[in-house]
Amino acid sequence: FNEIVLAATALASRGVGALIVIERLEGLRNYIENGILLDSVVSYDLLINLFSPDTPLHDGAVIVQKDRIAAAACFLPLSNDPNLSKEYGTRHRAALGITEETDAVAVVVSEETGTISIAVDGEMVRDLDSRTLRNFLYKHLITERVPQVGLGVPS
Repeated sequence: FNEIVLAATALASRGVGALIVIERLEGLRNYIENGILLDSVVSYDLLINLFSPDTPLHDGAVIVQKDRIAAAACFLPLSNDPNLSKEYGTRHRAALGITEETDAVAVVVSEETGTISIAVDGEMVRDLDSRTLRNFLYKHLITERVPQVGLGVPS
């Protein structure tokens, strides 16, 4: 996920919006199929290109599945939370929506503020720097996936 962190940081510094959704255990096939299928290696250069304004695939989300970019320009469900702040735009509402409906993790770069946020389990953490983003991704994508063995729990 270092490529994602580097790309999100670069996009934020340029004021370019982005939404990168990372699949965990629950499949995202329905959302992948409504986008443009790519099946590409996750790379900084490709992510920067996909979110460049005035390019065909810059709207919508990129979905990462098993260390590959499965699709771009994907439409996601928007959060229906009536208490959501009015300052959240469509990108942030989509990040919350997909994490309310699935166990995915969503990285959001705000076009308006140039800030990076992450959505997990329908909750948004805002104003992350590259180090904090990397730590969040590590926590939610690596350490939470590892089964806890030998903790005295009967099997």
